[in-house]
Amino acid sequence: MCEPPHRGTLTLVAAGHETEDRSFSTGSAARNSHESPEPAPDGRASGGDGASTSAYDPAAYGEAVAGDYDALYGAIPDTDDAVALLAELARDGPLLELGVGTGRLALPLVARGIDVHGVEASAAMIAELARKPGGEHIPVVQSSFDDYRIDQSFTCVVLALHTIYGLPSHDRQVRCFATAAEHLRPGGVFVVEGNLVDPADFRNGRAVMPRFRSAERVELQVMEYDVVSQRMEVTNVHLSSEGGVRLNSFTNQYSSPREMDLMARLGGLRLRKRFGGWSLEPFTAASAKHVSVYELER
Repeated sequence: MCEPPHRGTLTLVAAGHETEDRSFSTGSAARNSHESPEPAPDGRASGGDGASTSAYDPAAYGEAVAGDYDALYGAIPDTDDAVALLAELARDGPLLELGVGTGRLALPLVARGIDVHGVEASAAMIAELARKPGGEHIPVVQSSFDDYRIDQSFTCVVLALHTIYGLPSHDRQVRCFATAAEHLRPGGVFVVEGNLVDPADFRNGRAVMPRFRSAERVELQVMEYDVVSQRMEVTNVHLSSEGGVRLNSFTNQYSSPREMDLMARLGGLRLRKRFGGWSLEPFTAASAKHVSVYELER
């Protein structure tokens, strides 16, 4: 997959969630053809920390699902709670959303009076956001969310919906934290949402789990997880009452909360608070995900 322009250029509007992607619909199978990163000495593609990354294109996921994204992910249950917490954390300052997509969080935040900016790798996602009322006024940098430059600082930077795992190596995830830190004002925060992987959920490294549901739509995830490399191959299976089946596949590089805390320290941040979800429930051993709030090192 091709890298986006270095330190992306400013356009108006937003786009989707960045993951290595191979997407297709029922009745067709289309794999994205991408440029591979520099191979490792053993012949595998490497992400810089020894992990095999195969071809990585930060725009591929958004390009594949942009037209269907709102229909596929309209059932995400905690959007209102996420918007409420982010508005509180942003205070009176501007907020930057990484992987802004079609505006699931950005548009409700704008409606609350928050000055929202975005980073998005996919031109198709940016175009979808621009078509929505108010979306055309959201400034968006088209770039990978670990390597962008905006001549402005923010009170809050957010990377939601487990999107950080779309970066294909731990090195690039560290860079994501460092770049976010560079764009924070004093007292600002970087908020990361991540799901938690429990190897006990997998049998021989494979699992099928429900992700979202509504009266009209269900999403299942079919996963293969390598506990050594923490790499996960995922296929999302979307079922709808309209009778359609939609598949999209990608590779994630998992990192545990403690690993993220170390990445944050390497990037000039430290953990302020961790919750078990957007409604501020406590983070416990039973939590299925975390919402972690990082602040600049003093």
